[in-house]
Amino acid sequence: MGRLKECIGTGIETDMFAKVWSATLLGLQALQVAVEVDVAGGLPQVLMVGLPDKAIQEAKERVRAAIKNSGFAFPPRKVVINLAPADLRKEGPSFDLPIALGLMAASEQIETSALDDTLFLGELSLDGTLRPVTGVLPVAAAAKRMGMQRIVVPIANGMEAALVEGLEVYGLRSLQEVTQWLQNPQQFEPVRVSPEDLQGESDRFIPDLADVKGQAHARRALEIAAAGGHNVLFVGSPGAGKTMLAKRLPGILPDLSWDEILEVTQIYSVTGLLRQQGNASEEFRLPLIRDRPFRSPHHSASGAALVGGGSYPKPGEISL
Repeated sequence: MGRLKECIGTGIETDMFAKVWSATLLGLQALQVAVEVDVAGGLPQVLMVGLPDKAIQEAKERVRAAIKNSGFAFPPRKVVINLAPADLRKEGPSFDLPIALGLMAASEQIETSALDDTLFLGELSLDGTLRPVTGVLPVAAAAKRMGMQRIVVPIANGMEAALVEGLEVYGLRSLQEVTQWLQNPQQFEPVRVSPEDLQGESDRFIPDLADVKGQAHARRALEIAAAGGHNVLFVGSPGAGKTMLAKRLPGILPDLSWDEILEVTQIYSVTGLLRQQGNASEEFRLPLIRDRPFRSPHHSASGAALVGGGSYPKPGEISL
């Protein structure tokens, strides 16, 4: 922080630059993003470039308040933040943390030695608390492919990111705790998932096919479809039992393999449908989809809702 005060006090127009690694989601894939921050002379203002969406544009005010309320100084100079590559559209509040760290690194307020091989992800509250974000599991998998050694996420997302083997995962509570980790990583333990966490049983209630009396022909069709992965089309008058039978199909589906569990969990992570247990002050239970997904879209669902898509592509009912 000494250099920042020196430059402000003497009027020296010294440019300062920092780069922090993060990632954005494109459909079901995570792509690497470099958050570049340049602090230069000029009238105090913050410019954001690199095709950010509205949530990222609003990060300027969240980051400003979070930095000040965490005991650091927001540089009163011209700040340019670039999210590279510039031709890739970015969305969501998960860039709050890397933007804040880039600002603090450019103004020499934090230790920067661990920034080069670490990926950062997280939304900031105005008091500096880290809030959970979506899509952490595919981002963690992408971080490993990128050659990153570590990933820093909000504590609520720690166990989700730890499902990726060969990557150090740190789940932290606040911006101030992240700066402490940068200064002395040894005092923090990486998040680890135990075998007991992975062997938990589903607590979802599934209607039992054994409750159905009669309907032998339809039951036989469901059993064949579940065993062979076939499609089923029920046709009949209202009240014949079509919906009753369909709701009981998940109860006889084969168990998911571990690779399938990770694949399904990534899809649900991207859409923000992973169930979060506990409250904001507690560590959440391991979010893992152990049951074969079963969706019940309404008959009036649009094509986009079924197939997916949008300005920022999201999975539809078919993918879910």
